[in-house]
Amino acid sequence: MSSDTPAPQASIFRRLFDRVFPKMPDFFGMLTNQCNHVAHTTGLLVEFMETGNADIGHQIRQDEHAADRVKIANLHALNEAFSTPIDREDLHRAIIDLDEVVNYCKTTVNEMAVLGLAPDKHCLEMAMHIKLGADALALGYSKLAKTPQDAALDADTARKAERRVEKNYRRAIAELFVGDDYIHMFKRREIYRHLSNAADRMAHCANTLHDIVVKMT
Repeated sequence: MSSDTPAPQASIFRRLFDRVFPKMPDFFGMLTNQCNHVAHTTGLLVEFMETGNADIGHQIRQDEHAADRVKIANLHALNEAFSTPIDREDLHRAIIDLDEVVNYCKTTVNEMAVLGLAPDKHCLEMAMHIKLGADALALGYSKLAKTPQDAALDADTARKAERRVEKNYRRAIAELFVGDDYIHMFKRREIYRHLSNAADRMAHCANTLHDIVVKMT
């Protein structure tokens, strides 16, 4: 027998070990992939708010379906994992909140279509800040595997983006509730609120990222 051929006992032991202690999934890579998906969807949201193009709205809806598949796959991996590199609760929160950002992007374009509303400058400004925050999250989560200490700044950037959305939201509401076209006011307010909710979920993701960094460093 060649010296390069593993002994049968070693092979049996390896299979038994892998069955009892399966290889840990690459959770950092999975979260980075999910963040990149969110960044792509929020980029489409900015395009939609710039153009009002219905085709881009359709792409956002398709992105939401794809995001659901990513979420389900990540949750399944988490549920089946024997061990994780960080707290399971942090992983679960990140997976769910990232998916919610995409959900609110879809809800925004859906309700704009149903209510017959076109994008305005406030929608665009909020969408742009959501996109900047999503990009920061993608960058931050991508650093966890090798340089987690550097991800804290990205978490701060995402939180600052959320605060800018909230400022835009308050300014938009103040301008909206002038006059007596109450039907339009309440329609438009629903859209602003969805964008604010997307930013809120983004901030939750940033807080989770910061919690992970603290625990890892």
